[in-house]
Amino acid sequence: MQNAKDVIAKIIKEKEEVGGVKQLYFIGCGGSYAAFYPAKSFMEKEAKTIRTALYSSNEFVHSLPNALGENSIVAVVSHKGNTPESIEAARVAREAGATVIGLTWLLDSELTRHCDYVLTYTFGDDKDIAGEKTIAGLLIAVETLQQTEGYSNYEAFMDGVSKIDHIVKKACMQVAKRAQVFADSHKDDTVIYTMGSGASWGSAYLESICIFMEMQWINSACIHSGEFFHGPFEITDKEIPFVVQVAEGSTRALDERALKFLHTYGKRVEVLDAKEMGLSTIDASVVDYFNHSLFNNVYPVYNKALAEVRQHPLTTRRYMWKVAY
Repeated sequence: MQNAKDVIAKIIKEKEEVGGVKQLYFIGCGGSYAAFYPAKSFMEKEAKTIRTALYSSNEFVHSLPNALGENSIVAVVSHKGNTPESIEAARVAREAGATVIGLTWLLDSELTRHCDYVLTYTFGDDKDIAGEKTIAGLLIAVETLQQTEGYSNYEAFMDGVSKIDHIVKKACMQVAKRAQVFADSHKDDTVIYTMGSGASWGSAYLESICIFMEMQWINSACIHSGEFFHGPFEITDKEIPFVVQVAEGSTRALDERALKFLHTYGKRVEVLDAKEMGLSTIDASVVDYFNHSLFNNVYPVYNKALAEVRQHPLTTRRYMWKVAY
């Protein structure tokens, strides 16, 4: 089985004669789009010369970046490798001369036919968090940086990878009772907002669009903690429910500021605090990039409890996979 380190090494070698790697683009839809958010954030903050961007697949197809070409690596993720927009994104990226890495759980899929390299990840109730989609995407970014510019915190990051599975699984047990209380008190809500910041914003986004809206048919919006005071805070009252991610790392101050306001003027606030759940055992220089994996794997404890008390299974759909769209 190929791994990110070896794949990136091969790509860098291949691109030597054309001037090296100059762009790293991440592409996906829905939960897969969100899973790439930490990788995008990592490259934005840590890289000095490599341009990066995160695209929803169909936007990429219809609005290709002018820089796309033989100096580009394009990472495309689709869980089962059958997302039409992501398949087309891989095809057009390859056609433009980019090297395409497909990230998928199912290796025998349509997506892989349009990729130069394919990586997979763990999935399911017994998955190894260190091998799941988000970390797999992060490793593409980390290895690209390490093998081009160099990354001074590489060893600290890999140490974080070695710790994340234990941290997440302990946190899931820690929130079990709180999740049931949340489910009982929110079962009749018609709207729930999520809030987050930094590299963990994608997990708040995923919970909003893929769980509350898609799987529970509850109106929702994901609010960036830094943007809360520039409009959204006006809807705050004692009845409106919020789920607030308080990240560990560089953007924690943004989340704490928003939370302080909500505790003053709101009432129904569910707090997921990464520090409280043990993420601070990962080195401060890299901890930002592990928040998503923590939050995104704690959320299912809440989601299962909410679905059960609402008698609305997470597999229920009205339109997805049922009608033409």
